[in-house]
Amino acid sequence: MENNVVVAEPKPVPRVGVVLILLKGKSVLLGRRRNIIGHATYALPGGHLEFGESFEECAARELKEETGLDIEKPEYLTVTNTIFREIPKPAHYVTIYLRAVLADTNQVPQNLEPEKCDGWDWYEWDKLPEPLFRPLEEMVRSGFNPFPTE
Repeated sequence: MENNVVVAEPKPVPRVGVVLILLKGKSVLLGRRRNIIGHATYALPGGHLEFGESFEECAARELKEETGLDIEKPEYLTVTNTIFREIPKPAHYVTIYLRAVLADTNQVPQNLEPEKCDGWDWYEWDKLPEPLFRPLEEMVRSGFNPFPTE
């Protein structure tokens, strides 16, 4: 006898990302993505929020895993709500943006996840490379300024 049980694919749900705008003078740290979402675009370091983590813990962990860098003074900046419909399996991300500075200004970013990123470099905010990862591009076009206005 055949078992005709149909298993429904789970309904997609939004995921929470945490992204870090790491400041060094008037520059920010960007890496070139190697991912189905935003492949070959320049993006800020970050990743998925893990259960029980604060936004600050997530940002520090992701940056350390991706670049080996340590930060200080992380602070909340903004949030975005992005739906990626153009990829084979659509995705929905609520992304928390924080900014921080290096704990030691002599640190140099390393590419610790070469399967996910082509490398890291510093770019002046008003001279960012192209193409930018869509959420970052939308923020830049809106006039967003990640620098403190002291």
